[in-house]
Amino acid sequence: MALTAAGRALFEECVPLLRRLDGFAEQLRGGQQQLAGSFRITSTVEVASQSLARAVASFSTLHPEVRIEVVTSDRLVDLVKEGIDLAIRIGWLRDSSLRATRLGTFGQLVLGSPDYLARAGIPARPEDLARHPWVALTRLPSPLTWRFTGPGGERRTVRVEARLRVDTGATLRALLESGAGLSVVDSLSSAEALASGRLQRVLARWSLPEGGLYAVLPPGRHTPPVVRAFVEHYRALVRQA
Repeated sequence: MALTAAGRALFEECVPLLRRLDGFAEQLRGGQQQLAGSFRITSTVEVASQSLARAVASFSTLHPEVRIEVVTSDRLVDLVKEGIDLAIRIGWLRDSSLRATRLGTFGQLVLGSPDYLARAGIPARPEDLARHPWVALTRLPSPLTWRFTGPGGERRTVRVEARLRVDTGATLRALLESGAGLSVVDSLSSAEALASGRLQRVLARWSLPEGGLYAVLPPGRHTPPVVRAFVEHYRALVRQA
């Protein structure tokens, strides 16, 4: 069985109204003093394993009457069509009708394995990256063009050539750790590999633009109190990290 086009249109029109009604009912039951209800969150597998799972677990302990469903996907989920109340997204948001709150920021680092760098040499300038095999993350808007800012505000734009292309951050890090070449990895997901020495940063004096970790809400004026409370809980957890 499946919804007709008319049924889908009716559903999409009613979702914001139902969310508002659910929020008002929660407020009558005691609002944020005694949170109850349910909501659905979506994020990538990596974000879920890095920070979202910890936030969901601690929030659930604080509010045992709240039911949470986590939907992990590396594709861009349509929040309205799939009944999602909150999305956690990382990177750079495109303009849309969605509402977003930035939870934190992350840096971008050029990384390679110590074995690879010992074999191929350590790049001294951004231009040197063009002579190294590159592992491209295809989910990025421009995975082969990188804009660096150096000491004194000096700017360099470098175009690299991808020997390998991947569509997940986990695969990217695994290839780098195996000595496949160089690439840019976000500071959140690479922290453990850097601390253990499996990956090494190069061009440390040159910086790349920062990205953001966002809580994204579907269109509509009302956000259920339980969702607002979770966003604040997650923001506090990210700032403590």
